Amino acid sequence: MIIVTGATGQLGRAVVQNLLRRFPADQIGASVRDADKASGLAAQGVDVRVGDFADANGLAKAFANADQVLIVSADKLGEEALRLHRSAIQAARRAGVRRVLYTSHMGARVGSPFPPADQHAGTEAELAESGLAYTALRHGFYAESCLQMIGDDLTSGELRTPEDGPTSWTARADLAEGDAAILVADRDWNGTTPPLTAATAITMAEIAVIASAVTGREVRHTIIPDDEWRDAKVAAGMPSFYVDMLLGMFRAARCGDFAATDPTLETLLGRPPRTMRDVLSAAIA
Repeated sequence: MIIVTGATGQLGRAVVQNLLRRFPADQIGASVRDADKASGLAAQGVDVRVGDFADANGLAKAFANADQVLIVSADKLGEEALRLHRSAIQAARRAGVRRVLYTSHMGARVGSPFPPADQHAGTEAELAESGLAYTALRHGFYAESCLQMIGDDLTSGELRTPEDGPTSWTARADLAEGDAAILVADRDWNGTTPPLTAATAITMAEIAVIASAVTGREVRHTIIPDDEWRDAKVAAGMPSFYVDMLLGMFRAARCGDFAATDPTLETLLGRPPRTMRDVLSAAIA
């Protein structure tokens, strides 16, 4: 039995759909907080179970009889995220799960200026200390996150950002497919995976060039000081904690934290991963 947490979220649901193409439905479980939202999965034969990272005892019941559990990282920041992940790891141990897989990040490192990368490193350390067999899935940076960051600027024709660095933006759908392939693989993936990324890493300046070609309208790229960018985002109504997180992303990119590329994801998919041009074209269409 393979249990996927967060199975009504964008990544978790996509992982389950990919598993259904490779694995018997009655051997796939979905751990969700609201079973009603997973009715579509239940109709496909998936074993829907109610589980909440905040309730380790209840989560252990949701993980019962599981050989593997995929812990999709919580959409939280800082100590709250670490606490929820810790609860899920403890629940897996209590349930006797053979292997835990966790959706980490290619830039995971202690002290990263990008807060999620620091907390991913913390959870990876807890997995290593848990005594469980584990796999940390080092996901490339979601290409969809890039679209959310730059959407308004593409419309205006000027992409205004702090200084950045090459980032291997990777489509969420490709990562979900790759995660499913690892879950059903003939071999175990022990420890941290290589970076699961698209084939190339590009800068914001290169994204502006791609956007110009895709839209048929010139999109200029302008580098502005960090503080100016932060003030503009806050003035536009973006919560300050979220702005600070995104600014940390640019600072980590300047350090090269997201520049790595690796062929592992392409091997898992059996085809080249989607490019940022593919993702932009699909979003605009």
